[in-house]
Amino acid sequence: MQIFPAIDLRGGQVVRLYQGDYEQETVYGADPCAQAREFLEAGARYLHVVDLDGARDGAPANFESIAAIAGQGGLFIEVGGGIRSEERIRQYLDLGVGRCILGTVAVKDFAFTARMAQVYGDRIAVGVDARDGYVAVNGWKELSREKGVDFCRRLRDAGVRTVIYTDISRDGAGRGTNLELYEELVRIEDLEITASGGVSSLEELRRLESMGVRAAILGKALYAGQLDLRTVIKEVGAC
Repeated sequence: MQIFPAIDLRGGQVVRLYQGDYEQETVYGADPCAQAREFLEAGARYLHVVDLDGARDGAPANFESIAAIAGQGGLFIEVGGGIRSEERIRQYLDLGVGRCILGTVAVKDFAFTARMAQVYGDRIAVGVDARDGYVAVNGWKELSREKGVDFCRRLRDAGVRTVIYTDISRDGAGRGTNLELYEELVRIEDLEITASGGVSSLEELRRLESMGVRAAILGKALYAGQLDLRTVIKEVGAC
């Protein structure tokens, strides 16, 4: 299993939100590059970066920070948050980012998303963030009318091969991840699933790996000391 430690950016700082609530923010550092280096030194090969300002407002507020992280090298980086045009995709890929994550635009402009999946292949992923089973957009502030699992099937049919699925109710809550949900998602053929939101123990990671989940994103559990990245990388598959 691939392990993606997460760096969420807001105002250039490393933060975590509780269940996507911008009013419930914890700041973990003022230097995203230093945080990326810390993950690299712990053995990470992958990194998940989200521009929270971009996710909410649609503008790349943390582009310079992401460019600096990418410029350090050593990590396969996937980036999401406010990517709603092909120009932005190209800008990130030109930085050396390995994969761009489409979120809100995947719901609001499905044809664009399908086209980008055809053009850029596995360098495009879709972040499916769901609350009460329904897809949420605009920084998790707005619910769509489509169920997350159904949306994943539609994405697969359109040529998307990687989905990063977050159960918002578990994100940052320390209650563990939604294992039953991922058991359903991995049954969608020809779709690689990344688990995100609430992953907080080695046992959960082992169960996700055994059911066929391709990757897992670790956020709050790392910052709060529930999980040690070196141990995770050693114990759970290939990082």
